[in-house]
Amino acid sequence: MSSYYHYLREIVRNALLTMLENKRRTLLTTLGIVIGVSAVIIINGIGAGAQGLIVGQVKKLGSNLLGVLPGKSESNGPPATAMGISITTLTYEDAMAVKDKRNVPNVIGVVPYSRGSATVSWRGVQTEASLSGCSVDYIAVEGGEVETGRFFSEIEDRDLARVAVLGSAVKSEIFGDNDPIGQNIKIKNQTFEVIGVMTERGQVAFQNYDEYVFLPINTMQHLIAGVRYIGLMRVKIDDEKNTEAAINDIILTLRERHDITDKTGASDDFSVRSAAQALDIITSITDALRYFLAGMAALSLLVGGIGIMNIMLIRVAQRTREIGLRKAVGATNNDIKLHFLVESIMITLVGGVIGIIIGETVSWLIAIVAQYLGYDWPFTILPLTILLAVGVSMAVGLLFGLYPAVKASKLSPMEALRYE
Repeated sequence: MSSYYHYLREIVRNALLTMLENKRRTLLTTLGIVIGVSAVIIINGIGAGAQGLIVGQVKKLGSNLLGVLPGKSESNGPPATAMGISITTLTYEDAMAVKDKRNVPNVIGVVPYSRGSATVSWRGVQTEASLSGCSVDYIAVEGGEVETGRFFSEIEDRDLARVAVLGSAVKSEIFGDNDPIGQNIKIKNQTFEVIGVMTERGQVAFQNYDEYVFLPINTMQHLIAGVRYIGLMRVKIDDEKNTEAAINDIILTLRERHDITDKTGASDDFSVRSAAQALDIITSITDALRYFLAGMAALSLLVGGIGIMNIMLIRVAQRTREIGLRKAVGATNNDIKLHFLVESIMITLVGGVIGIIIGETVSWLIAIVAQYLGYDWPFTILPLTILLAVGVSMAVGLLFGLYPAVKASKLSPMEALRYE
């Protein structure tokens, strides 16, 4: 055992010395592996960072929130409305039925939404803003807070009151340091009184709530959008553990309202999703995309492997006389084959390590830049990816170094010594 260890150590030492004697050639040989491994690490790092960003944004909504969307999802993918397709199967009355504790006992609040965008102006100053028609439950369900003034009331919503609550960014763009409370703004030639300003909230689920103007949903539907349907309702329940029961209650309530029964043969024209289900869908999509891109990047490892095989064949040709001398003094075919095989594996291993260092460094820099730009982008070191990169690098060295090694071992000592 000890003699075999010394034998292997000597082969590794000789391979390292050969690599160091030809540093430039060794560096060029490893280049393909470096590019391939670093590309895989970078793409996985970007994928993990993007996934962490998306998951973090969804989690900000809360684990006890349910989303009800119009249109039935035919698969595990997103419902049609999430793909920008307008479906009109949900109404304000549906949201009020879900809010009724007789139908959904675990409900705390329900917010139906009707959204759009428009130019908002005040005394000649104007800005483009997102409009969010919502119910009075917005504060309780979404967790926003009013900084100055107040939010609108149920009576104002019912009476189509022309009142508005501004996001902090909209307030700053239009009013600057002026007090907006009590001022009249124009939205689509309609006059609205500003009754409140929301506290700064930033992005949640990739929506910047600071750039919204909040209107009573009935006002939004009748005076601005001219529609009777809603685009979404969010339902807050008392506890995450009651999610399944709440989803079943919501489904039964909406099926009854939409006359969806076994007799009618109609299928659900809505989708109910929990935060956990949304996270599962997002994770599966981002994982699939990440693995696909990493697989594409890994193809460069094959190119690098072919480059290594060509270089090793050149080395065999250049060292033919040396191979003959070693065989003349007692080296066996296995000795020669193992030497070239170990050299090939060492080259790819060095390339893999350099690629990992470069890949992780670039991934870290991307995370730093993203965080500087205000994104909650995590930097994640993926041990499995690193181990896989090292393993694949060594496998490439073994696979593409085998043919040159076998060719070198089969050289006749007499022919090798005559080689010039």
